[in-house]
Amino acid sequence: MAKLAIKSDNRKQNLLLPPSLDELVPENHMVRVVDAVIDRLDISDILSTYRGGGNSAFNPRMMLKVLVFAYLSNVYSSRRIEDLLRR
Repeated sequence: MAKLAIKSDNRKQNLLLPPSLDELVPENHMVRVVDAVIDRLDISDILSTYRGGGNSAFNPRMMLKVLVFAYLSNVYSSRRIEDLLRR
C-alpha cells in the first residue's frame, strides 16, 4: 500500500504576502486621506443602530471608508467597488 502524502501545515509561512498592507498603497494615494478622515469622525450614531446578535458584522468604520473611497472615485456599483478595491 502506498504511503499517504500530506501537505505540510506550516501556518507561519507568509512569504507570498507583504508584511503590511501599507506597503501596497503609495504614500500619496487618496485612500490614505479617506482613512485618516474617517478615523477622526464620530460615528456613534451609526454604531448605535447595531442590535447585536446574528453573525458577526464587518467593522462599520471600515465599511464607511470603502463607501466614501468608492463614491470619491465615482464608483457606485457593488461589483465595480469590488474591482476598485482589488486594484
